[in-house]
Amino acid sequence: MDRKNLPAFVWNPFRELARIEHELNKVFNELVPTPKTEISEITTWSPRVDIYEKDNKLVIEAEIPGAKKEDVEVKIKDNAVVIKGEVKKEEEQKDKTYYRSERFYGVFERVIPLPVEVKVEEAKASFENGVLKIEIPKAVEEKEVKVEVK
Repeated sequence: MDRKNLPAFVWNPFRELARIEHELNKVFNELVPTPKTEISEITTWSPRVDIYEKDNKLVIEAEIPGAKKEDVEVKIKDNAVVIKGEVKKEEEQKDKTYYRSERFYGVFERVIPLPVEVKVEEAKASFENGVLKIEIPKAVEEKEVKVEVK
């Protein structure tokens, strides 16, 4: 078949599906309006973490840029570490014209299951340069010892 004889419009099923999705979204948004909020209010986030073992301790490092140590809380319960806090947005300044704002602000919570048994009462946490570091000594594994019966 020669290109000249092709119809001007070639049906594309994916384009048709995208059109239907657009129409359905439009109808749904008219039926159930959502309140207009700032992107930081509707975006959920949690700190990124590294978990590793060093010197018989479990170490968790969490990135929380922009947070202050008094705005961060650490709890250990049910064999998990819970990191909660808030990164507060600085007051908007009238003399700034933003072209892009991608940093996260607001309340966060991260629950990290512990991969090994730990000594909760000996846990320590520090916060420096936007990184929360939690060190928890591993629990000593019970060793099986054979006792000779006399």
